Amino acid sequence: MKDFEKESFPVFDMFNNEWALATAGTPDKFNTCTISWGSLGSIWGNAGKAKPIVTIYIHPTRYTNEFLRSNELFTVSFFPKEHRKDLAILGKLSGRDGDKVAKTSLTPEFTDGTVTFKEATRVFVCRKLYEGPILKENIDPEIVSEIYPDRDAHDIFIGEIMKIIDRK
Repeated sequence: MKDFEKESFPVFDMFNNEWALATAGTPDKFNTCTISWGSLGSIWGNAGKAKPIVTIYIHPTRYTNEFLRSNELFTVSFFPKEHRKDLAILGKLSGRDGDKVAKTSLTPEFTDGTVTFKEATRVFVCRKLYEGPILKENIDPEIVSEIYPDRDAHDIFIGEIMKIIDRK
């Protein structure tokens, strides 16, 4: 049996290496944060009828978490490498402290009832199907000691992919 080679499956690199923005809200009030943890798949349906989904993991202290909890729709947006600095800014600053998007070169765009950015090359427009906390007691102890030794675990958000915008 051949060992698993992550490099032969580029979908695993989408979140880990490209990063993305998770965004929720309205044109007048939204928030976004950089994410590098996520997955794509299908769930909750019989053969051939399962819903296509994106799963993202947002720490409960992140301001964007509040927007994800209070809105039915959200986007997961991927960008070309020239926007890496923008994503770094949006990952470090909090929207609680002011308009962090204004400190980037990104342009908010209202689409399909939620917010993304014009510069995104791939956008998943999602309808929230599930939200809930990851329970530390159910995580491998090695992961807890490495990632969560002194803080709460992330929350999970599963969204049904309603539309894909592909601008590549």
